[in-house]
Parts: sequence; structure tokens; C-alpha cells
Amino acid sequence: MRCVQWCGVALISVLASQAVADQGRLLATGGASSLEGAAGGGITPWAVLAGYGERGEWGADVFATRVETGDYRLDVAGIAASFDNRVELSYARQRFDLGTLARDLNLPDNSLSQDIFGLKVRLFGDLIYGRLPQVSLGLQHKRQMDFRVPSLVGAQRSEDSEGYISASRLILGGAFGYNLLLNGGVRYSRANELGLLGFGGDRRDRHSVLKEGSVAVLFNPRWALGVEYREKPDNLGFAGESDWADLFLGYFPNKQLAVVLAYARLGEIATLDHQDGVYLSVQGSF
Repeated sequence: MRCVQWCGVALISVLASQAVADQGRLLATGGASSLEGAAGGGITPWAVLAGYGERGEWGADVFATRVETGDYRLDVAGIAASFDNRVELSYARQRFDLGTLARDLNLPDNSLSQDIFGLKVRLFGDLIYGRLPQVSLGLQHKRQMDFRVPSLVGAQRSEDSEGYISASRLILGGAFGYNLLLNGGVRYSRANELGLLGFGGDRRDRHSVLKEGSVAVLFNPRWALGVEYREKPDNLGFAGESDWADLFLGYFPNKQLAVVLAYARLGEIATLDHQDGVYLSVQGSF
């Protein structure tokens, strides 16, 4: 967490001496921050890049997210910066509190942590204008910091890289006169529960092609209501891994702040079923 705070201060200092977007893209088109640090929705990234920077400008986000299911808690903090509305770099630190599972099984660790380093490049297209949607290619390198528990349940490695491609389009007036955001993507990954339970497993140790996507209606420039879906692999024999979905409400009062509240359906996580709960994320943009 200290690294995130220090990096955030340093990033703001750098941007203060550069051309930072203050008009540019429309409100809410920078999205929020995903659980892995990339710009977009909560559980899946969009093709958009962090902040509101246009051509020749910097954009940046700093965010904090908490997900509570009753049995588990996930805390995430991170930063992302983009330049020229073309390239995005991101970093996120995740801490997963094992809660009920750690107490019931007397596990040697009561939490798991992970670092995620991300790169996203806009390949072609535009979110709003032109014939083609905005399409971006992403790469994430994940490093699990507490590998003892994941290794005991069958995970094969403590760090790995994965890639994804996302396509996003904002259709003006596309939903009964309201703006409609459509996003779809494909991920190539073998991460167990985002990588918090390591990578690969005793059941399967290969990358899988996984679908993800989201749909949102922007009722006005400041409010968005939508749903997300993310397919997950099933690599570990000791427990199944469920696909994720959520219903979210996003509030964008201005280009400096975004707040996302969601009801998340996460299914089975590490033998405990019905892991549904509340997702709250706060993001500052520069």
C-alpha cells in the first residue's frame, strides 16, 4: 500500500508538468478501474484507456476497491497512466482476506496478496466515432506473493502472464434515447481466482480462452447502470471456480471522480459456495 501511495504522489507530480486533459473526451468515457488495474469496468477491462487524455496528452487514475462477500474480503489499490490515448500502463496490489476458510481449516496464512503489472495498447477504432469500435490489446503480468496456500491446493506456479483483447463502443442514443456502452473481450489465462490462488493446477495447467463482456446504459452524463460477465478457468481439483457476474451503478460527478457500487455474484470460491456480495470502488482521475 505504501508503494501505491508513493507512486500516486510521484505520478501526480509528473503529470503536473505535462499536458493533462481537462476537456477532451466525454464524461464517463474513461470508465472506472478494474480489479486488475486496467481501465474499464469492475471485473473486466474495456478497450478505453485510463484518464481523459487525448492526442498528445497524459491521463491517469488512482483507485481503491473493496469486495465483501461475508466469508471473504478483497481489497485492491492501484494506479494507471496513459499517453496520447494510445498506451496505458497500470499497477494494482490485491489483498484477499481468507476469513472463514482460514479459521475453519486452520490455514497457515489468513490472507493472500498479488501484484499485477499491466500494459494496454489501443490498436484501432474509436469509442464513439467512425465505423469501427475501439479495440485494445492488453498484457498483464501477475505475481502471487503468498504461495504457500495456493501450492498446497495444487497451483503449479506463483507468477504468470496473460493477454486479452477488448472491443468497446458507445452508441449515442442507442437505448431508447440513452447512450449505450457495449464491451466484449477474450482473455488467454490460467490464473486461479485472478491469480490469488496461483496459476495452473493439478486438473489443468494450460492457458484457457475465456470470454468476458459488459453492457451499460448511461441515463445522463453522470450515471451509468450495467451488467458484467467474466468466464473463469477451472484448474484446481480441490474446488470448482465459478464464472463471475455483477450488476453495477456508476456515478461520475466530474472528470476527477468516479464511484462504482455493485452487487457481485462470484459463486464458489475455494470450496465456499454462494459468494455474493457488495463491490465498492472509488477512483480519482487526472
